[in-house]
Amino acid sequence: MPLNTPTTHLLTGLLAATLTVSACSTVNPYTGEKQTSKATIGAGIGALAGAVVGVATGDDAKERRKNALIGAGVGALAGGGVGYYMDVQETKLRQKLQGTGVSVTRSGDNIILNLPGNVTFRTGSADLNPDFFRVLDSVGLVLDEYEKTLIVIAGHTDSVGSDASNQQLSERRAMTVGQFLTGKGVSGQRLVIIGYGEARPIADNNTDQGRSQNRRVELTLEPLVQKKG
Repeated sequence: MPLNTPTTHLLTGLLAATLTVSACSTVNPYTGEKQTSKATIGAGIGALAGAVVGVATGDDAKERRKNALIGAGVGALAGGGVGYYMDVQETKLRQKLQGTGVSVTRSGDNIILNLPGNVTFRTGSADLNPDFFRVLDSVGLVLDEYEKTLIVIAGHTDSVGSDASNQQLSERRAMTVGQFLTGKGVSGQRLVIIGYGEARPIADNNTDQGRSQNRRVELTLEPLVQKKG
């Protein structure tokens, strides 16, 4: 595989496993539809917790994961419930992340969290700064509460060093964030972890400031949307 090809690590369970769930149901406050209760959903997802690491690339991997989550009983948002669900989640994230150095931006129905490398990791390392644990704790609480989203965790580097080392570092950093979040209760079934290396800069790599901006991990929260038809 070429070094500049992003590698997507899918933290998956055995999605073909048979789920046994109870008949307990509740009414979704965002869509008004009857759905399996959260406790029952948790039991179903737990049945898929056998760790299988798959490898895929591109947006198709995300769509497969979304379909698998919906099929596993997490359910999907529909109509005006999508925007409202993401609005409430965005508001909570902004409140918890104010003054932390993590930016929150909205792109359509997606929410993007930018975790700058200078506050997240030690230089050249995939070890989280201990001072950042509390910040990720807050992120994890919100992500666990709003489970109807796919979480794409993408690692990025500046252009200093070889393509190979930057690719590997970006993957390790993204994986570290993913492992931290799963340790805080976020389902690994919701994660797609990608390393882009130096391939997607957002600033000029010829300046110290630009390189600092390019060293980052981005979390993109994508809603699970009910398909029309």
